[in-house]
Amino acid sequence: MENNVVTDGQKQNFPSSSFEAAMEKISSLITRQRRGEKPPIANKLEIMSLYLKILGLEEDINRLNIIHVAGTKGKGSTCIFCEAILRECGFRTGVFTSPHLIDVRERFRIDGIDISEDKFLQYFWECWNQLEDNTSEQLSMPPLFLFLTILAFKIFISEKVDAAIIEVGLGGKEDSTNVIKEPTVCGITSLGMDHTEILGDTLGQIASHKAGIFKPKVPAFTVPQPPEAMDVILERAKELMVPLEVTEPFDRKQITGLKLGLSGDHQFYNAALAVSLCRCWLQRTGNWGEKYQNHFQDSNLPDEFMRGLSTVHFPGRAQIVHASSPNSHCSEIMSKNCGELTFYLDGAHSPESMEACAKWFSNAVEIPSNLPFEVENADELSENSHILHKGNTLGQFEKSFKRILLFNCLDVRNPHILLPRLVNTCASSGIHFSRALFVPNMSKYSKVISGASVISSDLHGIDLSWQFNLQRIWEKITHGKEITSPIEKDFKIDSKEIVPPPEFLNDNSHDCFARSAVIPSLPLAIKWLQDCVKQHPSTRLQVLVTGSLHLVGDVLKLLKR
Repeated sequence: MENNVVTDGQKQNFPSSSFEAAMEKISSLITRQRRGEKPPIANKLEIMSLYLKILGLEEDINRLNIIHVAGTKGKGSTCIFCEAILRECGFRTGVFTSPHLIDVRERFRIDGIDISEDKFLQYFWECWNQLEDNTSEQLSMPPLFLFLTILAFKIFISEKVDAAIIEVGLGGKEDSTNVIKEPTVCGITSLGMDHTEILGDTLGQIASHKAGIFKPKVPAFTVPQPPEAMDVILERAKELMVPLEVTEPFDRKQITGLKLGLSGDHQFYNAALAVSLCRCWLQRTGNWGEKYQNHFQDSNLPDEFMRGLSTVHFPGRAQIVHASSPNSHCSEIMSKNCGELTFYLDGAHSPESMEACAKWFSNAVEIPSNLPFEVENADELSENSHILHKGNTLGQFEKSFKRILLFNCLDVRNPHILLPRLVNTCASSGIHFSRALFVPNMSKYSKVISGASVISSDLHGIDLSWQFNLQRIWEKITHGKEITSPIEKDFKIDSKEIVPPPEFLNDNSHDCFARSAVIPSLPLAIKWLQDCVKQHPSTRLQVLVTGSLHLVGDVLKLLKR
């Protein structure tokens, strides 16, 4: 079966038997090196230029009015803030971010919405067929991220966006997005220790990669950085005569009456950086009129900026999902007849982002998130306490709170740093986990899937050694001593006891040494949590899902969110 699409007066044919066929093609581009290894392409940017020439895109990229953003944490959020602001200002926007959580189309947003399946297939096959027809022994098909970057440029050029916001994939200097030669403005978000096996094991080395996106005399903005990183950024800016401005984070007084669409105090940095980038973009594209200028002179944000900052949505980053029990009688979140299950999802996977995640989670669970009124702090909660005694709402707060960690991370991460940072930051706010569950991700790095892909329930041959390693680390952190016996010795994948027994959740006896468990699949873990609130009506489970954006995406897919 073929679809016929008319573009520029020419009838284009591309196969569309299923979206999954395109996913198979994309999956074939995944290189087989281990995660964390340096990519096999040494001259990536030169090869990117060849691909763009084949597609006739090289010159058009320079007309995209690009905001190019690098950083360790917050670069995706900053891009999403920028997109929302400029869209509210009346511009047609395109934004390219990574990774996707459920569907690859999430990486390409047009006017704030994931690109449609029809348009995705149209542009995908145009790129794929043209590149495939021009492959040779010297030039093979591009690896996955290079192809997706090329596809982003193709989409944004074809869709004639006014502003293209491009998130760097990894690093900056050698990233495939750095084929951009004439961005309108560049930004660097907060820097920290991540991808050290590729970018270097010092902040200075990492900063050198990030500042690699700077272009001669093109304005750039960053946020306050550690001195070691800032020195490198300043030096690079000086070399290229880049006008560099350090943007201070918002404080609450600056944005009185505004609630950011993304939660967490770290978003005050990302939002402030986005405002600076958008202000510069408006100025450099000739769209800086009296309307915006007067607002900034009065130290106020224009209404369009305020709306963009408050309405932005970015799944998997400090996201709260209320999930009811599968029991039809327990479908209401406020019901007194069943327990409550709330997921707190954040794809933190570096030490700095894990600390930010822990602060957000601690703040979010201190004040119940589904109160019958809005509160900004604990004082407001006490002032409105009389409301809790009206109607049936009191029963909700009489329920027993259980905080559970649902965790996995890639084996290139360091759980000896991530887990203590999470536990200690939460503990400093008086937040402690009752239990921890360690699970493998559903999504595989060897295959790109869509939101409609079938979830396999086959557990045959599954390797849980990494999850048991995570459990050992957890037990040492929470109990202060090593587990001497191999905790996986009695685990049998074909046993009926592959999930914890019902008493696991509520057994607080001193004999209960391991307050954690390895569950061999994520669907089993989610079902176990749902069964717990079904069987224990007095329980309210608050589940923090973190350690991996892939894990967060898998949970969202299972919850159909």
